Amino acid sequence: MTPDAESRPASYTVDVEVRYAETDQMGVVYHGNYPQYMEMGRVEWLRALGISYKEMEESGCILPVINLTIQYKKPAVYDQEITVVTRLKKIPTVRISFDYEIRSENGDILALAETDLAFLNRDTRRPIRCP
Repeated sequence: MTPDAESRPASYTVDVEVRYAETDQMGVVYHGNYPQYMEMGRVEWLRALGISYKEMEESGCILPVINLTIQYKKPAVYDQEITVVTRLKKIPTVRISFDYEIRSENGDILALAETDLAFLNRDTRRPIRCP
Protein backbone atom coordinates (compact mmCIF):
# COMPACT_ATOMS: atom_id res chain seq x y z
CA MET A 1 0.00 0.00 0.00
CA THR A 2 2.85 2.42 0.60
CA PRO A 3 3.07 4.66 -2.45
CA ASP A 4 6.40 6.03 -3.57
CA ALA A 5 6.96 9.76 -3.15
CA GLU A 6 6.33 10.50 -6.82
CA SER A 7 2.91 8.81 -6.95
CA ARG A 8 1.70 10.01 -3.56
CA PRO A 9 -0.52 13.08 -3.73
CA ALA A 10 0.86 15.95 -1.65
CA SER A 11 -2.69 16.73 -0.64
CA TYR A 12 -6.21 15.82 -1.61
CA THR A 13 -9.20 18.14 -1.55
CA VAL A 14 -12.85 17.21 -0.96
CA ASP A 15 -15.73 19.68 -1.11
CA VAL A 16 -18.63 19.10 1.28
CA GLU A 17 -22.00 20.82 1.49
CA VAL A 18 -22.94 21.27 5.15
CA ARG A 19 -26.25 19.50 5.76
CA TYR A 20 -28.90 20.72 8.18
CA ALA A 21 -28.57 17.56 10.28
CA GLU A 22 -24.90 18.43 10.96
CA THR A 23 -25.79 21.70 12.68
CA ASP A 24 -27.19 22.82 16.02
CA GLN A 25 -30.12 25.20 16.59
CA MET A 26 -27.90 28.15 15.69
CA GLY A 27 -27.14 26.65 12.27
CA VAL A 28 -23.50 26.03 13.28
CA VAL A 29 -21.84 22.67 12.55
CA TYR A 30 -21.73 20.60 15.72
CA HIS A 31 -18.10 20.03 16.75
CA GLY A 32 -18.49 16.24 16.69
CA ASN A 33 -19.12 16.27 12.93
CA TYR A 34 -15.63 17.47 12.00
CA PRO A 35 -14.07 13.98 12.37
CA GLN A 36 -16.53 12.76 9.72
CA TYR A 37 -15.31 15.45 7.33
CA MET A 38 -11.74 14.34 8.02
CA GLU A 39 -12.70 10.72 7.34
CA MET A 40 -14.11 11.81 3.97
CA GLY A 41 -10.76 13.44 3.20
CA ARG A 42 -8.75 10.36 4.24
CA VAL A 43 -10.89 7.92 2.29
CA GLU A 44 -10.70 10.05 -0.85
CA TRP A 45 -6.93 10.58 -0.40
CA LEU A 46 -6.51 6.78 -0.36
CA ARG A 47 -8.91 6.34 -3.28
CA ALA A 48 -6.80 8.80 -5.31
CA LEU A 49 -3.92 6.33 -4.82
CA GLY A 50 -6.09 3.45 -6.03
CA ILE A 51 -6.50 2.08 -2.49
CA SER A 52 -9.93 1.05 -1.29
CA TYR A 53 -10.64 1.18 2.45
CA LYS A 54 -13.13 -1.63 1.95
CA GLU A 55 -10.64 -3.89 0.13
CA MET A 56 -7.97 -3.16 2.74
CA GLU A 57 -10.36 -4.22 5.52
CA GLU A 58 -11.43 -7.30 3.57
CA SER A 59 -7.76 -8.28 3.27
CA GLY A 60 -7.44 -8.20 7.07
CA CYS A 61 -6.09 -4.71 7.80
CA ILE A 62 -8.07 -2.19 9.84
CA LEU A 63 -7.18 1.43 10.62
CA PRO A 64 -8.59 2.72 13.91
CA VAL A 65 -7.98 6.34 14.86
CA ILE A 66 -5.60 6.43 17.84
CA ASN A 67 -5.15 10.20 18.09
CA LEU A 68 -7.31 13.13 17.02
CA THR A 69 -6.59 16.82 17.55
CA ILE A 70 -8.82 19.63 16.29
CA GLN A 71 -8.37 23.39 16.58
CA TYR A 72 -11.61 25.19 15.80
CA LYS A 73 -10.97 28.62 14.26
CA LYS A 74 -14.32 29.77 12.82
CA PRO A 75 -17.73 28.11 12.64
CA ALA A 76 -18.97 26.26 9.59
CA VAL A 77 -22.68 26.83 9.01
CA TYR A 78 -25.67 25.19 7.35
CA ASP A 79 -25.71 25.17 3.53
CA GLN A 80 -22.08 26.33 3.35
CA GLU A 81 -19.66 24.56 1.05
CA ILE A 82 -16.53 23.63 2.93
CA THR A 83 -13.30 22.20 1.61
CA VAL A 84 -11.35 19.51 3.42
CA VAL A 85 -7.65 19.45 2.50
CA THR A 86 -5.94 16.23 3.60
CA ARG A 87 -2.15 15.82 3.71
CA LEU A 88 -0.01 12.82 4.64
CA LYS A 89 2.43 13.90 7.37
CA LYS A 90 5.09 11.21 6.80
CA ILE A 91 5.65 7.83 5.18
CA PRO A 92 3.51 5.26 7.06
CA THR A 93 5.00 2.47 9.16
CA VAL A 94 2.69 0.82 11.72
CA ARG A 95 0.76 4.09 11.85
CA ILE A 96 -0.29 6.69 9.33
CA SER A 97 -0.65 10.39 10.18
CA PHE A 98 -2.60 13.11 8.40
CA ASP A 99 -2.98 16.88 8.68
CA TYR A 100 -6.24 18.57 7.67
CA GLU A 101 -7.38 22.07 6.83
CA ILE A 102 -11.10 22.70 6.72
CA ARG A 103 -11.80 25.88 4.78
CA SER A 104 -14.80 27.99 3.85
CA GLU A 105 -15.69 28.75 0.24
CA ASN A 106 -13.76 32.04 0.51
CA GLY A 107 -10.65 30.27 1.84
CA ASP A 108 -10.96 31.10 5.55
CA ILE A 109 -9.57 28.37 7.79
CA LEU A 110 -12.44 26.96 9.85
CA ALA A 111 -10.48 24.19 11.58
CA LEU A 112 -7.04 22.61 11.65
CA ALA A 113 -6.68 18.98 12.65
CA GLU A 114 -4.39 15.97 12.86
CA THR A 115 -5.10 12.26 13.08
CA ASP A 116 -2.96 9.20 13.69
CA LEU A 117 -4.30 5.79 12.70
CA ALA A 118 -2.77 2.42 13.50
CA PHE A 119 -2.52 -0.47 11.06
CA LEU A 120 -3.96 -3.49 12.88
CA ASN A 121 -4.60 -7.08 11.96
CA ARG A 122 -8.39 -7.37 11.81
CA ASP A 123 -8.49 -10.71 13.64
CA THR A 124 -5.78 -10.30 16.31
CA ARG A 125 -6.07 -6.51 16.74
CA ARG A 126 -2.24 -6.46 16.87
CA PRO A 127 -0.19 -3.78 15.09
CA ILE A 128 1.13 -4.60 11.63
CA ARG A 129 3.30 -2.71 9.19
CA CYS A 130 1.64 -0.71 6.45
CA PRO A 131 0.62 -3.24 3.78
